[in-house]
Amino acid sequence: MPAPTVASVTRSDETLLDLALSRSTVDRSAQERTDDGTVPRALTDPATRVVSLRGGTAAVGPARGRAGGATRGLVLRGPVEADAGLAPWFLGRREGVAYLAVQLPPEEDQPVPLPDDAGWVDLREVGADLDDTDAGLLTTATALAGWHRGHRHCPRCGARTLVVLGGWVRRCPQDGSEHHPRTDPAVIMSVVDDADRIVLGTGVAWQEGRVSVLAGFVEAGETMEAAVVREVREEVGIEVSELVYRGNQPWPYPGSLMLGFRARAVTTDLVPDPGELRYAGWFSREELGDGVRSGRLTLPTPASIARRLIEDWFGGPVPHPAGREPQP
Repeated sequence: MPAPTVASVTRSDETLLDLALSRSTVDRSAQERTDDGTVPRALTDPATRVVSLRGGTAAVGPARGRAGGATRGLVLRGPVEADAGLAPWFLGRREGVAYLAVQLPPEEDQPVPLPDDAGWVDLREVGADLDDTDAGLLTTATALAGWHRGHRHCPRCGARTLVVLGGWVRRCPQDGSEHHPRTDPAVIMSVVDDADRIVLGTGVAWQEGRVSVLAGFVEAGETMEAAVVREVREEVGIEVSELVYRGNQPWPYPGSLMLGFRARAVTTDLVPDPGELRYAGWFSREELGDGVRSGRLTLPTPASIARRLIEDWFGGPVPHPAGREPQP
């Protein structure tokens, strides 16, 4: 009989406070969403800044005047007439300036042409390169984009819903029900044994050599701690204890909140779940470093909490071959 899925969280001296997608400087100014005039007024204000999205990408260019060592930045522009027909979303304000986001239809050109040195880039690729303001804006806009894309119809009656409250609610015109963006909690954990090795796995749909820490969604009626114990047991067949909370990060694909933990393995005989993992193994720091440097192994993108949990155990950045970028 398996052990009960009960665990306690021990106190950590310091959590991971600078996770790439957890940064933000924009006040969401939620009270303004209830004012139907907020978005129309912002569209007529030349000081308003607009985030342009196309599919799962955003307009991004070199960082110019950005703070905090950013290497790339969002191409923020003023509003144009065409934006009004795209149901802009109100992201909030910073220093009195309103920020909106618009989702461009795939067939439409950019309302304002992009600079020659800019392009369309996914948040997973660029998140760690942005400053705090741009990272927060793009994380929020990406999450809203995913939610709107999957919730165009009322779950009660199937009617086409209307975008209201600055893009933060979809209202059914038939039954009057209102539907809000969801955030699904998921646990993600670095599991370390008494020899200070970490367990990493390869998902069934991933390319050969791509490895990451274990993760899974919190189920209904379940605590975070119980989810860590259960997911580790289900995915690789081992028991864990001594859970330490390490931090959390939004992961808008489409709407997760990743809750990061470190855990100590009580058992070490790995039995990967074939429905979840093609491979799972224990790695020392030397083995992981050699694998990444040789190109045999690839790690999650620096924008992810998965990468930070690995580096938290590793003791710093894991070197990767020049010109070979980490994977999403």
